[in-house]
Amino acid sequence: MNEIMKTLIAQEEELQFTSFKNEDALELGLIICEIAKNELGKGISVHIENDEHPLFTHYMEGTSKENTYWLFAKKNVVNHFGNSSLYVGEMFKDMGTTFKDGANLPLSEYQGEGGSFPLKLRGQGKIGTVTVSGLTGEEDHALACEGIRRFLSK
Repeated sequence: MNEIMKTLIAQEEELQFTSFKNEDALELGLIICEIAKNELGKGISVHIENDEHPLFTHYMEGTSKENTYWLFAKKNVVNHFGNSSLYVGEMFKDMGTTFKDGANLPLSEYQGEGGSFPLKLRGQGKIGTVTVSGLTGEEDHALACEGIRRFLSK
């Protein structure tokens, strides 16, 4: 496990919830949109769901239907592997390959690019995902993490 992977796993350990209700998804989504608009000056898409159904989706100005593909392809990676999509992409690099060549999953439905992060309840595990699209994969990941961090600090 390389240093980047260790950092990403540490984030997943740090950014866990004690509870997560539907209303929390709304608040988290709005925090992420506010950061993108007011601090980054960028338009992004954000999608939050529990493991049963969508709870929040928003497309800011400057996004397109292409963002829909990226939201779901990155989210599918988290649901399949259980870790952030950035971690999964890095995992394949660490094995000397790429997600495309090593995952044996259809790229039409899965992308090992940063931007989707597992929502975890401390002591219970993954209960959903938060996914950002519109920036680079690393920036999408950082925005999702910062949104969760700010939500948890309230």
